[in-house]
Amino acid sequence: MTQNTNVTKQTNDTARPEPALLPPVDVIEDASGITLLADLPGVTKDSLNLQLDADSLTIEGTVSLTTPEGMESGHAEVRLPRYRRVFTLSKELDSEKTTAEFKNGVLRLRIPKAEHVQPRRIEVKVA
Repeated sequence: MTQNTNVTKQTNDTARPEPALLPPVDVIEDASGITLLADLPGVTKDSLNLQLDADSLTIEGTVSLTTPEGMESGHAEVRLPRYRRVFTLSKELDSEKTTAEFKNGVLRLRIPKAEHVQPRRIEVKVA
């Protein structure tokens, strides 16, 4: 099941972020835009926050790992309960048309290029 995730715009965020894990992200560019694939294991759709500013994208998510009842963790490698990653976006991208999907802990963001920078095919007429 694919869950659609809302992308919110935010301006003037002056709060200093808390320490967080950097999620691994693949960025794939093609002629029509970029696709970001972020691995966010342990994050639920409700604890995922995406923010678009004028030229930046922030991905944040709170990890909710639960230990089964009656068990105790003897070792934990994940000590920070949050993921956070910030990207600077190119002016060639049309952030207004961003789409996001979240499935099985993987966030897929698609940001198309603005129409004026996308390649166009020009028809050649025979005279």
